[in-house]
Amino acid sequence: MAVKLRLMRMGKKKQPTYRVVAADSRSPRDGRFIEVVGTYEPRQDPSVVRIDNERAIEWLRKGAKPTDRVQRLLQESGAWDEFTAAAGR
Repeated sequence: MAVKLRLMRMGKKKQPTYRVVAADSRSPRDGRFIEVVGTYEPRQDPSVVRIDNERAIEWLRKGAKPTDRVQRLLQESGAWDEFTAAAGR
């Protein structure tokens, strides 16, 4: 099973909020997921990113691939830097 860290759209029409989830790559965008890793609220000023870095790093160690947007959010939260520093050792 190929696991991806990706965004799942929530919220009302024209007012999106997103969950960062670990999901099987074959499941639909807003469908079945394994675990919620964090949230992203782009409409706030500035946008709000809340990610559980420990869980995100754990999924990355298990081989989960983040999408481009999720990778940028992980860099913003600091989880990506922690993961690459630990992998580089």
